[in-house]
Amino acid sequence: MLRMQEYEEEDFLCLRLSISADSDCERKRKRNETPTLSDSVSSDGSFEEDGKILSLFQTRDQMLNLRRGRGGGEDHPESDADGEGLRLVHLLLVAATSVDENSPGAALESLRGIYRGASLAGDSVQRVAAYFADGLVARLLARCSPFGDAVARDEAFLSYAELYKVSPLYQMAHFTANEAILEAFKKHDRGNPNPRVLHVIDFEVSYGFQWPSLMHSLSERATPARRILLKITGYGSCPGQLQETQARLTSFAQGFRNLVFEFTGIVRGSNLTKPKIKKGEILVANLSFHLSTLKNHSMISDTLSYLESVRPTIVVLVEQEGSRKTHNFLSRFTESLHYFAAIFDSLDDCLPLDSSERLRIEKNHLGTEIKHVMNYDTDGDDSLRFQSLETWKKRMESNGFRGVRHSPSAVMQAKLLLRMRSHCSGTRLDGGFRVFERDDGRALSLGWQEKLLITASSWCCV
Repeated sequence: MLRMQEYEEEDFLCLRLSISADSDCERKRKRNETPTLSDSVSSDGSFEEDGKILSLFQTRDQMLNLRRGRGGGEDHPESDADGEGLRLVHLLLVAATSVDENSPGAALESLRGIYRGASLAGDSVQRVAAYFADGLVARLLARCSPFGDAVARDEAFLSYAELYKVSPLYQMAHFTANEAILEAFKKHDRGNPNPRVLHVIDFEVSYGFQWPSLMHSLSERATPARRILLKITGYGSCPGQLQETQARLTSFAQGFRNLVFEFTGIVRGSNLTKPKIKKGEILVANLSFHLSTLKNHSMISDTLSYLESVRPTIVVLVEQEGSRKTHNFLSRFTESLHYFAAIFDSLDDCLPLDSSERLRIEKNHLGTEIKHVMNYDTDGDDSLRFQSLETWKKRMESNGFRGVRHSPSAVMQAKLLLRMRSHCSGTRLDGGFRVFERDDGRALSLGWQEKLLITASSWCCV
């Protein structure tokens, strides 16, 4: 069973969500840690007639065998790092263009060249090249990549938890959103004689990693005479994950005597199931990493129209930053390559290249994300994916919301968190992780060097 695990008390975010699993999970992780593409060739021989495809599988398997030999880059052919990186990027662009133009022969040749120079345990360019090559292969064959399909739910949870622990990538966005929620609660709680109830509607609750820090902050304001009730209504894709999230959060909340916690899980359906809202509750809405998963603009408008009707005190919006053209594959490929290359590079700030945790993060989380981005239109997933702050601002304003400035305290604490969570940024000449204040203080973005990665903003009803 997945469970909570205590961290050091000085941990700034009080991250105590588990990174442990039972022995079955451990055995599963050690067994077939990296699946081979040759295992995915169909038994009916539908691909075996094409020698180029089999040759591609063999080249990729050779790359994996080099990694398994002595644990990574030592076995990989040595070359000038900058020159090899440029060559891999060039081959990726050629392969993407060939896939987009439906030229499988040229695409397969470029992909073979990528696999000859890529490595799942090499530098950040070699690693991101390997995963993008897998995404292109999956798109080319119009079938799922083994990297995504072989990941069990517990492995996905563990890799996300490990990334959350070592990198500020998601931490800072969640922390900034929670600060906005906490400030809204403080404002409406002053002089309120009624029971103190904070009701959060979380439209993408996922593993629930955002909420332990909010619980900790609320507990500091609670007293035996005036306890606080925190209600979270969380939307999720399946009952199993919602039950696991409820168990983890409930277990964590039991550590605070003056905090009462209630969780209601709602399985997301074709229509928006409306949660029960009681009079007197301080209502807030959390749209962290949700709007970009919706299928079309109409679904976004429906969600925002519902929020406008219930008029929450604050709406927090967190999204990955991008400027992707939804129906243009090459544009999406290039933008995605820049985005994920920055994330892979940022892991140098967090973990050694040969770290087993890093390999799991890259394979089970980032690799799966890359596969989804590369193939969302072939998998029947028409979600909007990454958009820029400017795009989200127009959508929010057109649906009756206006931006709220982050307080100087929230900005200062976000920067403090980044200094605490970044390992090398203080000494790097090229910047490392950075916080960007945008839209006249209404949005905070986390970036790696100059590349914006994730943006958090707050909104209220006009």
